[in-house]
Amino acid sequence: MKSAMQPASPDNFSPATQALLDRAEGLCTRQGARLTQQRREILGLILDAPTPVGAYDLLEQIKSPERKPAPPTVYRALDFLLEHGLIHRIEKLSAFVACTHLLHNDHAHDCAHDHHHDDMCLHTAQFLICRSCKNVTEISTPAILDAVRATCRAEGFVIQSASVEIEGLCAACAQKRPAPAHAH
Repeated sequence: MKSAMQPASPDNFSPATQALLDRAEGLCTRQGARLTQQRREILGLILDAPTPVGAYDLLEQIKSPERKPAPPTVYRALDFLLEHGLIHRIEKLSAFVACTHLLHNDHAHDCAHDHHHDDMCLHTAQFLICRSCKNVTEISTPAILDAVRATCRAEGFVIQSASVEIEGLCAACAQKRPAPAHAH
């Protein structure tokens, strides 16, 4: 993650992040939208973050002596990135992560979603959130989405947004914890 002392700029992003940003720009163009420099910078910071990043953390990272953006600047960029399926909001953490499936899939459709979407092209997400290290892993388990859809259909409920957040311990943190003693 970039420090507040070093403002984000295209020169600060790795070649791998630059490639993902170029891919995101292409997806936006196919959707008839524009990934502006500000949006690209915010997305780059989210891509580079080792854990989900909050809006005010992003604001601090883009500040510089010459540039003092206000919170609405970051929120507008985040809204755009959410609307175009490039990032997800992790409600439990009030933070954002890049959509790993979208940005790493070589067969993105014009709607930009080629995983877990319904007839209305509703982008859905499922996440494993580590309570210890705050790492978030986006998963793709069709059975979870199918169960949610079936329940909603049975209730006559129309899904407009779907995000499943499962909390626990990642494999690395689970290994660090001592095994619970079993009573015999």
